[in-house]
Formats: sequence, C-alpha cells, structure tokens
Amino acid sequence: MRITTRSRYGVRAMMELALREGTGRVQAQEIAAAQDISPGYLEHLLAALRKASLVRSVRGQHGGYELARAAEQINLREIVEALEGPIAPLECVDDSASCERADRCAVRDVWCNVAHAVSHTLEEMSLGALCRRQRELWEASPLMFRI
Repeated sequence: MRITTRSRYGVRAMMELALREGTGRVQAQEIAAAQDISPGYLEHLLAALRKASLVRSVRGQHGGYELARAAEQINLREIVEALEGPIAPLECVDDSASCERADRCAVRDVWCNVAHAVSHTLEEMSLGALCRRQRELWEASPLMFRI
C-alpha cells in the first residue's frame, strides 16, 4: 500500500491551513506557493476536501480557504479517505461480497489487520498534533525549509 501524491499534498495543504488557523482565510495561490504544489492540482484537492466538509471556501476579494473545524478535531484518516477513498489494501477488506473466498480466507484476515492498523494510526494523529510537531522541528532546526 502506498500513500499517493494526492494524499501527501492534501495533508500538506491542510497543514498549511492549520498552521494559519485563526489568521483568516488563505487563498489557494498562497497555499500552493507555501507548499510547492501546482495551483491547478491544489484546486482539485481542495474541491475534494471541501466536498468532505474538511475545508470551507468563500469567493471574492476577501475569500479563500479555511478549516471547517478546529485542527484538533480533524484527523489524518479523514483527510486521506477524502482524497483516496477507503483505506484498504484490497477490495475484499471493505467488501467481503467482492470475493467468494472472503469468509474462509486466512490471508484476508491479514489484510484486514493491515487496514485497521493504518486506519488507526492515521485516526490517532490530529492535524493539530501534526502542526505542533512541525513547529517543534522548525524550532529545533531554524534553517529547515518549510514543508
């Protein structure tokens, strides 16, 4: 199982919004520049995140994007699932009807455990906690580039 660029960039965009939480709306161009993401690609990610009710957007001169909830209330599983769909290494993990062997397959049990472990790990990490860790890294290494 690989985390795609879609999820990596989506998490970075959400982190940028979380790092700026409380400062007002952020324009997509600012997020794209700060995170080195193509503006066009970022718009697709933001549309998916908006559809999942993770971000809000406002059009106009003072428009932009902001988190739909506090960073502490958003976990990484929500972000990844909004961008990728269910976290499952195989279709049979989410849909046992997709495989005629699902109810008697020991290997499926392993894939279910993998999916659970990944999902649990992502769910335990809030966007707020991730931002705190990022700030700690910046303080420990002042010359470090922003992500």
